[in-house]
Amino acid sequence: MAAHRKRRSRSRPALAALAALAALAVALGGWVALARPGPATRTTAGAARTTKSGKPASTTGARRHATGKSSQPATFMGPYGMEARWVVAENRKPGTTAWRITGPTPGTIAGWFNSVSATVGSRLTLYVTTNARSFRVDAYRMGYYGGDGARLVWSSSPVPGRHQPPCPVTPGLNMVSCDNWSPSLRVNVTPAFVQGDYLFELVGSGGQKSYVPLTVTDPSSRATYLVKNDVFTWQAWNPYGGYDLYQGRGACPPGSPTYPPCNRSRVVSFDRPYGYGHGAGDFLGNELPFVYWAEKHGLNVTYTTDANVDASPAVLLRHTTLLSLGHDECWALDERLGAQAAVAKGHNVVFFGASPILRHVRLQSSPIGPYREMVDYRSSAEDPLDGKANPLLVTGNWWGSPPTNWPEAGFVGEAYGGYLLPGARPAPMVVADASSWIFKGLGVHNGSTIPGALVSDFDQLDPNLHPPDLQVLAHSPIPASESQAVSPPAYSDMTYWTNPKSGGGVFDTGTVAWIPDIPHIPQIDRMTGNLLTLFGRGPAGRYQPSRANWASFAG
Repeated sequence: MAAHRKRRSRSRPALAALAALAALAVALGGWVALARPGPATRTTAGAARTTKSGKPASTTGARRHATGKSSQPATFMGPYGMEARWVVAENRKPGTTAWRITGPTPGTIAGWFNSVSATVGSRLTLYVTTNARSFRVDAYRMGYYGGDGARLVWSSSPVPGRHQPPCPVTPGLNMVSCDNWSPSLRVNVTPAFVQGDYLFELVGSGGQKSYVPLTVTDPSSRATYLVKNDVFTWQAWNPYGGYDLYQGRGACPPGSPTYPPCNRSRVVSFDRPYGYGHGAGDFLGNELPFVYWAEKHGLNVTYTTDANVDASPAVLLRHTTLLSLGHDECWALDERLGAQAAVAKGHNVVFFGASPILRHVRLQSSPIGPYREMVDYRSSAEDPLDGKANPLLVTGNWWGSPPTNWPEAGFVGEAYGGYLLPGARPAPMVVADASSWIFKGLGVHNGSTIPGALVSDFDQLDPNLHPPDLQVLAHSPIPASESQAVSPPAYSDMTYWTNPKSGGGVFDTGTVAWIPDIPHIPQIDRMTGNLLTLFGRGPAGRYQPSRANWASFAG
């Protein structure tokens, strides 16, 4: 598959379709009734119920733990992985459904912070444009909260509205940056902001609404699971102002390559709102369902972003397992070096979405601050650093574009294989190694199927490049008539490998649909619990070393 991925002609990420579905489900209060085509539409037994009062449902999630004093230690192994009493306690607090944006809203309102993350004690600047006379900001910590999905942590006083000037486009780079906006509000991150994922909802006086996402990190945390928000890829697909790394405005000269299009951005800026997901980027569709699930089960989690990991890769060594959420295709050099070094030292990595470590990016400063612009020329020959710097700093594609030539399959376990076309029926997942720990409690056999589990992007075994101890757990045919594949015949492979020296484990679901599937496909829910139970114990290979079987699926 060395010559693959020359074209990737999706007009919007597959995550857009999933995000729209998830946003609809959120709007309807239907985490467990998420409407999807085909046999995947179902309700998970015992799934969360939304409570209008904000009180947790008495039979689910964190409420299964007794109230009052407990003899349990601060962390302990539960049925879905390593749990933490603080997460359980946090999710007992009253929640609310008021955070949900239930469809198009009147007028305009959008904003962005001067940082993608913050710690307690930080002072952030919020930039907002709106046609409202005034607006307020409500900060919600996202989690389980009895099925409501969020807790209101802070609200601002009314702020005068302002229609900010148009955001300039840098010629040649097609970078849209709103650093010409005036600050609207300063936000102090007080101890009330418990570490976690936040949506700051902008609420205009005329009913305008949108989100601004923020990750509140805890630098002192040594939690079992490090949840990594995928802000690089959110930004890569951000169309605000008319340009992103995949498309742009204006016609290309005759004879120009059709892909990647000439009018794309070469640099994208975090100094602008997200133009999709009601301002939340891809968080609602491909990340929030997992955050909800993890906190429902009280897992010992802490939160970060890929920008944080790239700035300080050593953070990975303070946690047992890195959880790569969503559609994590954009990776920077130090982020990747840090992840691979962590596995070599006995830490684990889970890739929940397909096509991880696909695009090679780097960060640079903007007028607003450090790490605010993301560079990816897509064509390495266009990058000004080509031939003038460390080849591993030159942007393009990790999978083989000179001068990097460092395909992801040797680390991830497999490579990007293509995608099911929009509107195609969800494909079944097919069990390939029923004896594996991942299928514990499912009663499956080789050839068993999980209907409706696969949508959009998928990963596939590369028979020429993979870890030597790679174990293929599921091997699912992708219909040729309903997909665009890199190298037919196409399969979605779920893989696992362990480092024979350190025991560090790497798991790849092989599908971008895994996280959206968790709330309504019981088998995915159970496999997620099996996965995080094993990966929460320590180096996965010490308990379940991978058994190489890749040759059986390399034909």
